Amino acid sequence: MIVIEPFKGKPVTDQRVEIVERKGTGHPDYLCDSMMEAVSIALSREYMKKFGAILHHNIDKGLLAAGRVEKLFGGGSVLAPMELTIGDRATFEAGGKKVPVADIAVAAAKDWLKKHMRFVDPEKHIKFRVVLAQGSEELTDIFSRSGKVLGANDTSAAVGYYPLSPTEQAVLSLERHLNSRTFKNKYPESGEDIKVMGLRTGKDLDLTVAMPLISRFIWNEKNYFERKAVFQKEMEKFVRKFETFRKVQVHFNTLDEPGRGLNGVYLSLLGTSAEDADSGQVGRGNRVNGLISLNRPMGTEAAAGKNPVSHVGKIYNVLAHRLAKKVYHAIEGAREVYVLMLSRIEIIFACRHIHALIAVLVYGRHKTFFYAFVFRQRRSCHEQHHE
Repeated sequence: MIVIEPFKGKPVTDQRVEIVERKGTGHPDYLCDSMMEAVSIALSREYMKKFGAILHHNIDKGLLAAGRVEKLFGGGSVLAPMELTIGDRATFEAGGKKVPVADIAVAAAKDWLKKHMRFVDPEKHIKFRVVLAQGSEELTDIFSRSGKVLGANDTSAAVGYYPLSPTEQAVLSLERHLNSRTFKNKYPESGEDIKVMGLRTGKDLDLTVAMPLISRFIWNEKNYFERKAVFQKEMEKFVRKFETFRKVQVHFNTLDEPGRGLNGVYLSLLGTSAEDADSGQVGRGNRVNGLISLNRPMGTEAAAGKNPVSHVGKIYNVLAHRLAKKVYHAIEGAREVYVLMLSRIEIIFACRHIHALIAVLVYGRHKTFFYAFVFRQRRSCHEQHHE
């Protein structure tokens, strides 16, 4: 069943206050999500190679426990490594063929770190604890049932929307700029653990940015604040392109206090606060569109690491955003589109079993849009929809 209704309320851009957060590449939560997703991808490839299909697995339970380091101007040392716990379920054997799940999981996590964290040595700076186990018989059996399309392995809900607001675009693009290869090559002393928090009040945007400076490149407190001033100017230059706003202010490493030495600066040895300050967990980071937007409806499912062929917690989260984008571009005059989707466990992934609410904010075109959309859906899905 697909239900379509007008969106009731102000679009985000017309609301007086908007808050948007983005956790960057080196944030502990981002690290957790990314490594668990890398493990899922690696296992999926191995299953396809050995069995011609992706078998049951869900690598969506992960914890990155912070380590301990000594940071000094000009360097430092790792006193205790970080520890990554990899869970939850996987298929270890099928048709008499065994799969080295633990080895694949650790190798995938290490490979991701090597590609994205310049100063983390996965052989020295992090320990891996694999607690993956065989899945339950009932959920595993979904993969052996007849039919070309798998059944859903969970009863789950998801929500997506489109387009991104100017505030969301600003927050996302600033973090991506600071963590880009071009920026890191130009400023190797900038760390990967970047968090951008955007607060829009009316037409004014305040951006609070946290980004550590890598200790090996910073010789003393004076040098730190000199480099900080350079980054401040770089960010202020970058945000000038956001012409939607009347004023944009950037607040950078606001806990810093000159005169306090190491206690008054934000340094990192490895580029992530997981080295000694903050642990990470799957599902606490960005939603699937890369943002945490407090003015938007958000689901609670952690998409990272979930099975890409049967787990609706991943599939519907991505699909909801994609559907919202398609509807937005198909309808002239649309301001915002929200798609809410609901699955029931074991229901086959087919159009006749999708339960969705599509809420659309369109000025002056409600009836034309809704009937046209319902007609197209009836032809393609043979379903009955409600306005």
